Amino acid sequence: MPLEIERKFLLPEYPKALFEEGTLLLTKEQVIDQTYLALDGDQELRVRKIKDLGTGAVTYTHTFKRGFGLAREEVEYDISAGLYEQMIHSRGAIPLVKKRTTAQWNEYTIEIDDYRQIDMMVLEVEFESEAEATSFNPPDWFGADISTDKQYSNKKVWRELQKRKQL
Repeated sequence: MPLEIERKFLLPEYPKALFEEGTLLLTKEQVIDQTYLALDGDQELRVRKIKDLGTGAVTYTHTFKRGFGLAREEVEYDISAGLYEQMIHSRGAIPLVKKRTTAQWNEYTIEIDDYRQIDMMVLEVEFESEAEATSFNPPDWFGADISTDKQYSNKKVWRELQKRKQL
């Protein structure tokens, strides 16, 4: 099963000046609606609706992940809008909504997730190997490393949204 190897950082503020000066090169902006269908221990099954803000194109994905920390197993594939809608409606859940900004920084692709329902921004960097991930020295502007801190996981944030719905 393919591995996703990434580090996550709690971004203290959006790096607008770095985009303006060309240190960060914008490659894509998307709005992602993410809903979990099943959670069991270190396994998760989720669906996403992804709208590209540049083109207006909308895609849908279904993802299985297993593991925790820097390296996790991940299988993701596209699904139809109809299948996505059936899964969402059967679940009756509130999607986690985030604006994702993808950019080039030095030789890395970074993703900045700005969450809509909570006050939080997370910056992610993916790597080819765990050795590369652990040896990576992030700049201060990335913020605190939250790669192994479960309180910032998407599934934890999503669960908190579902609790709010019940109140």
